[in-house]
Amino acid sequence: MTRGSLPRRALLATVGLLAGGALAYRELRHRIVLDPPPPAQSGAVRVGHAVSHDMSGPLAQPDASVKQGVDTDRLADTDARVHSQALAPRADAEHDEESEREAELSSHAPATSAGRRRVPARSAGIEQTAQGSAPAAELIASFDGLGVGFTGPQGSATTRNPSDNSLAVGRDHIVQIVNTRMAIFTKKGKQFPTTGRALYGPVETRNVFKGFGGPCEARNNGDAVVRYDQLADRWLIVMPIFSRIPDQIDDRDAPKGGEPARHSQRGVTPQPGAADRLFQPEPAPPPDTVRAPGDTIRRRPAPVTTGSYAMCYAVSTTADPFGPYYRYEFIRPLFPDYPRPAVWPDGYYVPSSTGDEVIQKHACVVDRMKMLIGGDATEQCVIVDGVNFLNNADLDGRQLPPRGAPNIVLAAGGTQLKKVMEDDGIYAWTFHVDWADSSKTKLVGPTKIPVAPYHYLCDGQLTSCVSQPGTDRRLDAQGDKLMARVVYRRIGNQESIVAVHSVNTAAAGGGVRWYEFRLDAARRVKLYQQGTYAPDTAFRWMASPAMDNKGNIGIGYSFGGTPEFAGQRFAARMAGDAKGRLPLHETVLVEGEAAQTNTLRWEDYAQTAVDPSDDCTIWYVGDYVKRDAINYSTRIGAFRMPSCRPGQ
Repeated sequence: MTRGSLPRRALLATVGLLAGGALAYRELRHRIVLDPPPPAQSGAVRVGHAVSHDMSGPLAQPDASVKQGVDTDRLADTDARVHSQALAPRADAEHDEESEREAELSSHAPATSAGRRRVPARSAGIEQTAQGSAPAAELIASFDGLGVGFTGPQGSATTRNPSDNSLAVGRDHIVQIVNTRMAIFTKKGKQFPTTGRALYGPVETRNVFKGFGGPCEARNNGDAVVRYDQLADRWLIVMPIFSRIPDQIDDRDAPKGGEPARHSQRGVTPQPGAADRLFQPEPAPPPDTVRAPGDTIRRRPAPVTTGSYAMCYAVSTTADPFGPYYRYEFIRPLFPDYPRPAVWPDGYYVPSSTGDEVIQKHACVVDRMKMLIGGDATEQCVIVDGVNFLNNADLDGRQLPPRGAPNIVLAAGGTQLKKVMEDDGIYAWTFHVDWADSSKTKLVGPTKIPVAPYHYLCDGQLTSCVSQPGTDRRLDAQGDKLMARVVYRRIGNQESIVAVHSVNTAAAGGGVRWYEFRLDAARRVKLYQQGTYAPDTAFRWMASPAMDNKGNIGIGYSFGGTPEFAGQRFAARMAGDAKGRLPLHETVLVEGEAAQTNTLRWEDYAQTAVDPSDDCTIWYVGDYVKRDAINYSTRIGAFRMPSCRPGQ
């Protein structure tokens, strides 16, 4: 997008945003999160036009040397013209709002006793206390992604804690985002002879918004997520903006329950135009460079306390992750933490949390069909008070739900902030969006789905929980929520939803509680099966599930606890297996080689993705620490169940 004609107000906003800095975020967090804003009425629908949208130029063109049958070891020496299109990460691993957030949350984390933890009486009854004896899922690919040891066409970069792993898989490519960094890899098939060769990266995630202007280009924010829309063969990248945007203000009162939906005020008039190609600045000086006399020392600016937040979307115009992309910015009046994009036929659903110390969520949906053609899309949002953590059903495969079927939203029970760590239900909403008449958009619920009782693993998030050999530093478990994507899959007339979370176990370790729900004829969500995978006293936590086109379920998760360093494993079941069991023996994706000691935050989340080429292969990414490393590496693996074969 050409921004040369931006009004002075927008230019000043961009300058102010760039100057916001880490201190601004710290002050903002205390104002918005630790001291909650005035309560907003829940249930009202808020409609917002994109304040900006355009179509980008391509990210970059992959080097011809990685085409079929050509030696790809030359990737690091790719044409400088290609590399010059990328915004390389700064060597100082920019001290921004995400770094401030990590430091603050870690410093406030409560300690968790290493002793025996509470387990509800009826919870142990569904624990699987031994590994299955069936052959393990086949590990057909495994390689290191972003993190320590990664080098790509744009060099290497320090990755920040937590990793916030996100992974998407297309027909010929794999795209990974780790907090504020992204990379693109080859996938063996029609276009490439091997899997895991880095074509692009590490670059800042905001690279996809280069030339777009505004905060999406100016701020390289964390928590960015990538999805592959199998229905349209497009890539979706969603990046939240965690700091206020001074010139984008809605002066009207917050929406109240019962009011009709309304359009948000535009912050900057859209200026679609030809987008610039990605740009790589001169390399930053090494950290130990001595300042010359007269060098200016940058001071932290005053905090920005006015304006709104934003959510940035990029939708590719083809199945090529190098672009070009249709790009959108939507104003968000509430802090947009932990966005969880979900693909559904009528929209991209993106719920977010308004803060770690606010019991309030923001459920939003953007007009997918408009975004696929670069049209003037809108976003509709509903405020939900008193809910733990919302997660919309994310469609896998190409079989659609019934025409007009609302999206399903799930949440775990309990409330960590109120010290309620147990529940015996999962809670469901239906989210119906009407793009022609927003007054008919409804989020209905919650309805309780009775399940076996559970207690949050280690009492929830930001707890020192999982032990590590050779250190007193324990790792966070994020046991209070359905953190990973909730998976929807239709096979014939069967509609399944799979969800997971981390729970205390009778063996005193941590287990993966997993559910398969099914929709009945009235489209009510019913429990079909459940289990807790806890085959020994170790910790298994921060899982992510997937279901292939045969109805087989695979779950990737972190594994650790003294005497094991934290690593990544995968367990699975076939569709016809006994309910509540994962009979396929555990597959080791990667063993940890050292303890993580620089922070208690472990991943925050990991992610599965089903391969659209065969609808069988389940990809998964998670963290581990290499021997003698200070920070984490990521490992990407591909698994396939015996009954699911390409072409079947």
